[in-house]
Amino acid sequence: MDRMDYLLAIESSCDETAAAVLDTQGRVLGETLLSQMDHLPYGGVVPEIAARAHLAHLPGLVDKALRRAGIEAAALGAVAASTGPGLIGGLIVGSSFGKGFALSLGVPFIAVNHIEAHALSPRLPGVSEREVAFPYLLMLVSGGHCQCVAVEGVGRYRRLGGTIDDAAGEAFDKAAKLLGLGWPGGPALERLAATGDARAVSLPRPLLGRPGCDFSFSGLKTAVAQIVARGDARAEDIAAGFQAAVADVLADRAGHALAMMRQTGSAPGLMVVAGGVAANAAVRAALRTLADAEGIGFSAPPQRLCTDNAVMVGWAALERLRLGEADGLATPARPRWPLDEMRPPAEMGA
Repeated sequence: MDRMDYLLAIESSCDETAAAVLDTQGRVLGETLLSQMDHLPYGGVVPEIAARAHLAHLPGLVDKALRRAGIEAAALGAVAASTGPGLIGGLIVGSSFGKGFALSLGVPFIAVNHIEAHALSPRLPGVSEREVAFPYLLMLVSGGHCQCVAVEGVGRYRRLGGTIDDAAGEAFDKAAKLLGLGWPGGPALERLAATGDARAVSLPRPLLGRPGCDFSFSGLKTAVAQIVARGDARAEDIAAGFQAAVADVLADRAGHALAMMRQTGSAPGLMVVAGGVAANAAVRAALRTLADAEGIGFSAPPQRLCTDNAVMVGWAALERLRLGEADGLATPARPRWPLDEMRPPAEMGA
């Protein structure tokens, strides 16, 4: 790849349309992101609307990212796009656009696993205060995912636990809806919680203290619904109590995940939190406190890189290119693509 000076990355796995240009060292030269608002009247993402919005806006966002980077498309050495998991319509739009762009330039296309992009994002230069070396514990908490993952290398992941019902971000959205806060609910609930007293309401901590590191948030959501229906508690106190309960559960599950890694001889030196819920200050504080108590480092991407974005997609592609990733033009869009199916580039096709 003699031309590998710059890489274009595309993200379209859900309701964020994004593009970014990175150099070979992972420096972000230009990026764009559009958060779709057409879903607001429906209280959640409508797949068909999301796919049409990606189709309408992606070309312009790519052009803008290239202009911000100050380069022509001909200078690109590779193109990457989220190819799964996610909403199939959006994935088809983004990956097809990326493949066509790569074909027109005669450069490789890198098919990126969206969850792997989250998993590797703390290794992006400038994101963490310290070097993020393998192995580390990843707490992936977003609207669609809630997992404890042992990250042992690029393409080497062990899923230690995950949600058995709602993801944490989904629970935030549902609790916010019950409180009349609209969608997306996470940021609005956090703002309301800042004015409340978490001790004023009694809420469950599902699976707290149980063996393993699986999650369950449906019971917590039901408890919120019951308190709201009674009408005897302030909305801000319910929000604060809900947020505290989620933070307590995540910290408890993370502690169990750290113990599981140590028991298998894969002692982590760092705990990483990524995904949209990682932007929540209470969640970050609870996990940082745990990391300090465990004597390990703590890392969280800046808030703009917690939610879906093309920068993390580009970085994941660069990590794989350095290890010899082959052209992925034949890789189909996949609505499901578990991390434990990933392999290092050297083992692909083996």
